[in-house]
Parts: sequence; C-alpha cells; structure tokens
Amino acid sequence: MWKVTDSFHGKSLVIAINVACGFSIFAFGYDQGLMAGVNVTDSYLDLMGLRENETMRGGVVASYYCGSLLGSFVGGWTGDKLGRVKCIILGCLWGIVGAALQTAAMNVPWMICARIITGVATGYLNTIVPVWSAETSHATSRGMFIAMEFTLNIFGVVVAYWLAFGMSFADQSNSVTWRFPVAFQMLPQIILLAMVFFFPESPRWLLKNGREKECMEVLGALRGDGDIKHPEVIREFKEIDETLRLEKDEGGEPSFYKMMFERDQLNIPRRVHLTVWLQIIQQLVGIGVITIYAPEVFINSAGFSRFVSQLLSGINNITYMFSTLVAVFTLDRWGRRFTMFYGAVGQGIALLMVAILTKPNIISQDPLGYGIGTTVFVFVYTALFGMTWLTVTWLYPVEIYPLRVRARGGAWSTIGWSIGNGLVTLSTPPLLARIGWATFLLYAGFNFASIPVIWALYPETANLTLEELDVIFSTKATLVKSAEKELRARGIDPKDPLAHIRNGNNGTDSGSSGNQQGHEKQEIPADEKA
Repeated sequence: MWKVTDSFHGKSLVIAINVACGFSIFAFGYDQGLMAGVNVTDSYLDLMGLRENETMRGGVVASYYCGSLLGSFVGGWTGDKLGRVKCIILGCLWGIVGAALQTAAMNVPWMICARIITGVATGYLNTIVPVWSAETSHATSRGMFIAMEFTLNIFGVVVAYWLAFGMSFADQSNSVTWRFPVAFQMLPQIILLAMVFFFPESPRWLLKNGREKECMEVLGALRGDGDIKHPEVIREFKEIDETLRLEKDEGGEPSFYKMMFERDQLNIPRRVHLTVWLQIIQQLVGIGVITIYAPEVFINSAGFSRFVSQLLSGINNITYMFSTLVAVFTLDRWGRRFTMFYGAVGQGIALLMVAILTKPNIISQDPLGYGIGTTVFVFVYTALFGMTWLTVTWLYPVEIYPLRVRARGGAWSTIGWSIGNGLVTLSTPPLLARIGWATFLLYAGFNFASIPVIWALYPETANLTLEELDVIFSTKATLVKSAEKELRARGIDPKDPLAHIRNGNNGTDSGSSGNQQGHEKQEIPADEKA
C-alpha cells in the first residue's frame, strides 16, 4: 500500500503531516463557532424549546465540553498505548457519529447526548494531534506550525459563522437552516480519516514500543531524505533511545493520578497544574463570550438588528483569523510570557470599554454611536486574543512535558480547556441575562488578574531546548523567582540551564533531569533550539 513517506521526505513530509493536522484543527474551530449561528436560529429554538431558557441553552453548548473532558482522559491513554495515528482514527469516528446524531436531533436530551459524543472526539483529537505534530516536526518549526494550525482553527470558526449567516436567508421555519451547518462538521473529519491511514506513526512512539526498524524508516523520511544512515537520523535516533532509557529508569509512564499528585524528580505535577490552569485562565479572559455568543452580544448589548449582528460576527472572525498570523512571527521573538502580558492588558482594556459602552444609561444616549464603539472594541479584543492567548496556551504544554508523558500531558491540556470552556459557556447566558453589561466588566477583571499569575508561576520557555526545560521545571519551588533561586543554589544558570554540564561541573544537586539529559547537549546543533 502506498504511503506518504514513499513520495514525501524532509520538510515536505513535515508540511504534509501538518496539513493533515490542520483538518483536525479546522474541525475543532468549526465546532467552536457552530453553536453561535445555531443558537439564533428560530427553527432550532422552537423545536428544542429554548427560546426563553437561557440556562438550558448554555447547558446544551457546555455539554460538548463535558464530552471533550472525557475524551481527553481516554485519548491520552489511547495515544500512549495504541499510537498517535490510531488515536486520530478513533477520534474521527467518534466525531462523525456525534455529528450525525446532532444533525438528526429532535429534542434537548438527544442534542445533549450527541454533543457529548462530538466532544469526546474533540478530546481525542486535541490531545493527540499537537503531540503528533510536535514529535514529527523539527525543533525550530514546532512553534511556527502550532501557530499556523491555529490560523486554520479560526478559519473553522469563520466558516461556521458564514455558513450560518448564509442559511439565515433561507426559510427560518425549515430545520435545514441549522441541520445543514451541523452536518457540515463531518466533512473535515471524513477527509482526515481518509488521509491518516497513509501517514507515518510518530517515530518516538514507535521506538518506545520496540519497533526500531519502523522508527528508523520514519526518521529517515523526516530527517534524511529517505536515507536511514543519514547523520541526522542516527543522531535523533540515539537521542530518543537514550531519553527512553533514562525515563524507564525513572519508573516508566506514570498514571494520570501520579502525574497530578505524586512529585517526582522531574516534578511532573508542577507541569500538570500549570497546563490545566493556563487553559482555564485562557477561557476566563473572555473569548467564549465573543466566539459563541457574539450575535447575541451585538443584538442585545449593542442594539443592532439580527442581520447586522450576524454580519459583524462573521467579519469579526475574519479579522480574528488573520490576527493569528502575528503569533507565527512574534512567539519565539517576544517569548511566551510577554505575549500573554500584553494580550491580557489589551484584552482587559477592550472588554472594559465594551462594558462601559453597553451600560444601558450610556448606550441609550446614542445607540448607533455607542453600538459602533462597542463593535470596534469587540474587534480589538478578538484580534489581540488571536495574536496572544489563543496559541500560547496550546504551545506551552507541548514544550514542557518529557517524552514519556507527552500524550498524557496533551490530555491534561485538553482537560483544562474543557473545564474552562464548560464554565464559561454554561455561565455566560444567565450572566448576560441577569447582569448584562457587567458581564464584560467581570471578564475584564479576569484579564488583569491573570497578569500576576503568569508572572509568578509560569517560566519562560521560548528558545530553550526540551532538555533545558526539563531542568527549569525540575525544581521543588513553584514560584518562578523561587525556582530560579533554587537552580542557582544548585549551580545552575536559569538562562542557560545546561551550561554547568557543558563546563564539566555537575553542580551540587542538579537534579535527575539535568544530569540525565545534559550530557547530550553538545550533540544538539544550534539550529535545534526549540
């Protein structure tokens, strides 16, 4: 049977793999934007009896994230046991079944069950697709590809909005106006399912499971232009093999429980908590209010007609998509921490202005003028989020986990995302109904509150190799400044964590990670920096 590796090698193969990943990320974005259009469709609201029930409407949306929470746990286990490719196949199958059931839904319980199944698929795919991409990409291109994939993610949101907008011109009493957009989510997953059978498994997973010959063949295609004896292939194979040996000495793969609660020499629990809370914070800064409930915001808060509000929502998501391209060029140059800092400040100010401009006694003075002002700041907020928080929170977990728990680390990331999304989507409809404009004030506060949290707890990961990051995260301290002091006390420079090893000084207590990984630093060329 023909395989992609028969025709594609090196950079072209990496691009091909990430194109396949893109279909999953596109489907993820489409699912996120789908319900914004469905929630304002008359035939849907009447059939489900949700026209006057904001809480249940939010519950239907949030049920998707309950499924993704479950799918994250199962996907993390499946990804490590069965492999990255098989996990993607299972995720696509779950997604196609869930979408078909949503399309045929006739009542709220049916819709909730179908959305849970679709959410399971998202949990599977969001857990494993970034891992598959990272484990096959070059170290110098990991961040760029993750950022570019999330341009496709927002392209999915754009397609969802504009498809719903187009259907708004159809007969609103006909259920096809919402069933067709729901059914459309099957298309990218069917394409991915058909493609992935021809793609290679992660070489790291192959070697971890004793399939050395296949690992060498995949590495040869990825790094050696098909030559398994290429020096780069031999070097990377040895690095993976040595890392696996050392991780086996650490006790093999820990369970989800141990990852969360049992501190080890690599301090994996610290990484888990940082991952989960970063994703929750990403949702608390308010993006769910805009991506899912944007039409309602424009109708109820800014005072626009339904037609104008849907048009504005679609344009807003187009600017959102293009804003993500900024991250491709700035994430490595400016760093993860500064990116989140300036994003939180700008987003907080934008939401603060939205709150002020939509306050009833203010907007009533000039509905059109203040409605336009509200629209401008919603656009500003969305663009800033696309440049900053959207990408960093998915890139950070890919960087900080060691190989033996990378799939499960991806699962924890998706678990945090599911919790955060569930909280926001479930609480936003009643918040908008009861406190209105103050909802945006609340989310503005979350943006400003995130700044000291990031400053205190999240180390910079830009331009550090994965081995260096193992040292950075191996401290007992959780605060960034305290962790840096601990490293210096052990004779380690936080800005160059493996310098003491390259200089022949192992420090007083450099930790398992430093001693184990550091001796390979001299074999890593400069262009392999993360």
